[in-house]
Amino acid sequence: MIIGVPKEIKVHEYRVGMVPASVSEAVAHGHTVYVETNAGSGIGFSDQDYIDAGAQILPTAVAVFAESDMIVKVKEPQAVERALLREGQILFTYLHLAPDPEQTHDLINSKAVCIAYETVTDDKGRLPLLAPMSEVAGRMSVQAGAFALEKSRGGRGMLLGGVPGVEPANVVIIGGGVVGANAAQVAVGMRANVVILDRNIDVLRSLDAQFDGKVQCVYSTKDAIEKHVLDADLVIGGVLVAGAAAPKLVTAEMVSKMKPGSAIVDVAIDQGGCVETSHPTTHSEPTYIVDDVVHYCVANMPGAVARTSTFALNNATLPYILKLADKGYKAALREDKHLLHGLNVYRGQVTCREVSESLNLPYVTPESALAG
Repeated sequence: MIIGVPKEIKVHEYRVGMVPASVSEAVAHGHTVYVETNAGSGIGFSDQDYIDAGAQILPTAVAVFAESDMIVKVKEPQAVERALLREGQILFTYLHLAPDPEQTHDLINSKAVCIAYETVTDDKGRLPLLAPMSEVAGRMSVQAGAFALEKSRGGRGMLLGGVPGVEPANVVIIGGGVVGANAAQVAVGMRANVVILDRNIDVLRSLDAQFDGKVQCVYSTKDAIEKHVLDADLVIGGVLVAGAAAPKLVTAEMVSKMKPGSAIVDVAIDQGGCVETSHPTTHSEPTYIVDDVVHYCVANMPGAVARTSTFALNNATLPYILKLADKGYKAALREDKHLLHGLNVYRGQVTCREVSESLNLPYVTPESALAG
């Protein structure tokens, strides 16, 4: 198979779909890899590094898309990239379609085979290709929140861990999944007061054991969310419903009642955000203020630590890249039900139920789409 790796073009996105070591593995399996010039420069890899790994360098994204059977990316394709997709071409990347009707319609019209990292599952019901970026974003959320609490950023002027004689900040984490657990780990390490809210008792039990009582684990209800959000100095939204738009658990009314200068980091913004006052921001302009509350809603948070993020992502995606390339997408998807869960759009049809429901589009099961 011919695999194409274009340079990411989203604002301040420096990650790359395949590092040279991943390219080397693909070439060893007998595949051809085309890499756009300077695709890895943001994380310290030169074109020569890719050539040494067996890749061929192409001068433009247009050339990469034109020559490749499968496109491997990190972020969702931007409009100019979507225009380059063709019927039957495989797109393997993060998509986050539920809050993005424009992208969804473009992918439908392209008739490409679009497989989303974030809905691939494993035999334990986890999301193995989302997990590494959730780990990064969870850990980053606390340092982003600490930054947002600084007075120069519009915050309360608080140090998360306080100092002897001064109380630490109250950090409230909504969602006890991968994002929430990693956020709590950093917040506890910084000596903040930490509360995690989740609706899964088993998750709360696990977190309670993991943090040995250093985190207050609370069952999530509307009343509990409001109580703790209004007491918070920093709120971190880490809610995920796989493939679907995030539920708006923190209302605009709650935000209006929060402490002046408090901060919100909405990690769920890729899926539309779990805070009603959230809207996507970029690394160049990461924050804005609503009702005296600082909002940090960067839609590609891990892009700020691109080198760490790229290696973590490649560790997870490489086996699937090789499976798709070695077997062809039809055989790979038919043989692996977990990879099949990643199929979001197939030759003009929406094959992810959550996306179809979020955007009110016709749904076709991935099994029947492949059989058609």
